[in-house]
Amino acid sequence: MEDLKIYVGYDSREDIAWQVCRQSLLRHAGLELPVYPLRQTSLRELGLYTRPADARASTEFSISRFLTPYLAAHDGWSVFVDCDFLFTDDVRKVLRNLDLSKAIYVVQHEYTPALSIKMDGKAQHVYPRKNWSSFILFNGRHPAVKALTPSIVNSAEPAYLHRFTWVEDADIGALDLNWNFLVGEYPKPSSIPAAIHYTNGGPWFENHVDVDYGELWIGERDKYLASSVRL
Repeated sequence: MEDLKIYVGYDSREDIAWQVCRQSLLRHAGLELPVYPLRQTSLRELGLYTRPADARASTEFSISRFLTPYLAAHDGWSVFVDCDFLFTDDVRKVLRNLDLSKAIYVVQHEYTPALSIKMDGKAQHVYPRKNWSSFILFNGRHPAVKALTPSIVNSAEPAYLHRFTWVEDADIGALDLNWNFLVGEYPKPSSIPAAIHYTNGGPWFENHVDVDYGELWIGERDKYLASSVRL
């Protein structure tokens, strides 16, 4: 199985979400898995992210996620994932049976959000291909991915990036829902998804403690707190 680099969106308001997401990735794939926080402050210090602050953005990594393949700097596969994910299986399994001609793979959700307000009071915006960009598998060999430079990420309209206008539709591969299961938006399946996405808010918020699979996140948090693997 080839090397895979993981970049997790980091929001200073949800540090524990990043820590637990990372903990779940490492516990199921092994400590050798490269997992990095995508911190906007660090990207600005490096001159890689220069967009003005956007008060409408629901997270600090709303746009910076598209820097993932540039940061990975290799011709292999890289993943961007929101911090409000919990992994219950080895993320490297996502590499099985891929079409190497595809530029990216995403779970191609088609749904209307159940809530108008999400997370810590942020408005729930509705737009085409919503939540496709919350878990993106990038093919570093593909020309469309190589063309996703900091210059483009820093200048393009958010819709151009999040709706994947920068890549041909034929080059967007489809992942199984198992890799981006939206808690509260789909009926709870008979088996636990490999990647649980608390898109409307997870147990780290007081008003979301009782969400589906909340007990799994709390259990992973407790393992993290008991460990010495912190960042």
